[in-house]
Amino acid sequence: MSITYERVRELFGYRDDGYLIWKVRTSNRVKIGNIAGCNDHCSYCLIGVDGKIYRSHRLIWLWHHGYMPEHGLDHRNRVKGDNRVENLRETSDQCNVRNTGNYKHNKSGVKGISRKINGKWWAQIKVNKQDYKLGYFDNFDEAVLTRLAAEQCLDWNRCDSASPAYRYALRHGLIKQQL
Repeated sequence: MSITYERVRELFGYRDDGYLIWKVRTSNRVKIGNIAGCNDHCSYCLIGVDGKIYRSHRLIWLWHHGYMPEHGLDHRNRVKGDNRVENLRETSDQCNVRNTGNYKHNKSGVKGISRKINGKWWAQIKVNKQDYKLGYFDNFDEAVLTRLAAEQCLDWNRCDSASPAYRYALRHGLIKQQL
């Protein structure tokens, strides 16, 4: 059985900096007024309640909205430890996966853009495990704008609010900021 809105409100208070605070002593290790939970190896804060482990951002969502999200819950700024309610948004699992940064091996600084041996920039995008090849480009800006157009066609602007292609194009004056 999952935790309820009433139970999470009974056990925790919420601080504006994104932490749940124990209101009730549930074990010898719990002290009233202390921050609930501890971080796992992936930097998510985990909280044990009634024999079950929850990620704190999901409990914070429940505390504020009265229900546990059915699908994904995304950190808008991509910082897993930033559990302020305004940094959380309910998303599909696919949108949650889209809101990721560049891979470590990405040298271009823009997701989906890489340099091929022939000296041209290669643009691609992946949707539902399907790779779409957007083409080769002599100019890096062209590759970025093509990638950004593909993201917008796929409605990624709702999913990836910090798209590297969008940030690059904005920073270099290729587009104007969207309101």
